[in-house]
Amino acid sequence: MGSGALSLRSPSGPPASSSNRGPNQATPKKNGVKNGGGGGQMRLRDDECFGADMDEGLDTDFDFEANLALFDKAAVFSQIDGTDYNGVRSRGTPGGERGTPTRYRHDENILEVKPVVYRQITVPQHGGKEYCTDSGLVVPSVSYELHKCLLASAERHGLSLERRLEMTGVCASQMALTLLGGPNRLTPKNNHQRPTVALLCGPHVQGAQGISCGRHLANHEVEVILFLPNFVKMQESITNELSLYSKTSGKQVASIKDLPVSPVDLVINCLDCHENGFLRDKAWYLAAADWANQNRAPVLSIDPPVSGQKQAVEAKWTLSLGLPLPIDGGEARVYLCDIGVPKQVFQEVGINYHSPFGCKFVIPLHSA
Repeated sequence: MGSGALSLRSPSGPPASSSNRGPNQATPKKNGVKNGGGGGQMRLRDDECFGADMDEGLDTDFDFEANLALFDKAAVFSQIDGTDYNGVRSRGTPGGERGTPTRYRHDENILEVKPVVYRQITVPQHGGKEYCTDSGLVVPSVSYELHKCLLASAERHGLSLERRLEMTGVCASQMALTLLGGPNRLTPKNNHQRPTVALLCGPHVQGAQGISCGRHLANHEVEVILFLPNFVKMQESITNELSLYSKTSGKQVASIKDLPVSPVDLVINCLDCHENGFLRDKAWYLAAADWANQNRAPVLSIDPPVSGQKQAVEAKWTLSLGLPLPIDGGEARVYLCDIGVPKQVFQEVGINYHSPFGCKFVIPLHSA
């Protein structure tokens, strides 16, 4: 052939370079290589881990009906419901016999308890009235003579008059704070509407209890106005309580004319005495009782006198100490406060006592 003739490459020549490969042409894989390892090696690992026949059962369908036939539904549901196969409820036995515990409702107690004894307080001398608490416990009243014996026994064991005055003042003030509105009324944002309490006291132990209550109320930012006439001779308990009360922001007046004309938020009555009924004839007593009845404010009486003594001030609430006396409070609601008398002191005067107060120091009483 001449020099101008074209020369053709033989088909048996070297293959074309990979760079000349078309865009849709895939790169051929090496034989037996997958993801960087040999297929034989991966199968060998599977056989060692799962067994040689791993893939043989994958093509077999699972028989759901045969498997479900092995499930004893009645036996399982009888265990859940606590019944046997005949529909009879069974209980578990300590000997390991077949049976499941009885199912309880959401409002049933799973612990077996003794029945509640609602008459847990018994007195040697019935006071004439019985009350019950919110939980149904019976609280009998006691005579004034038995009440005096109880306080005398408590004083011999160290529960002095000063301690009882303090406990009574704390409980009475806590009750008064609740009656005044509690946290809804006594807040830092409501200082411009501080409640006003008028305290009417006489020259006796009941008056000292009222002064103690007034001191605690004044410490809680309540405006307290104490009415106590000027007496030539006062009991030591009155003098001590007045000395403490004078250190508070509370006011003291000796004349009815100095009491507020407009209605106050609460009147606390401590005018009456259990032993001295002649005070009711005094001019200051009659004037104070008349002012309280005309003020149109609710009245709380602390340790009111027993039945047979006329109530000069109509009270809405009465607060008894330790155990209630057979008072004649009319429509007044009766409350009881714990003054800290130990249980053995009650037993010493013949009273079988179990505390009815629970977690509180003041509880309401209802006529039984």
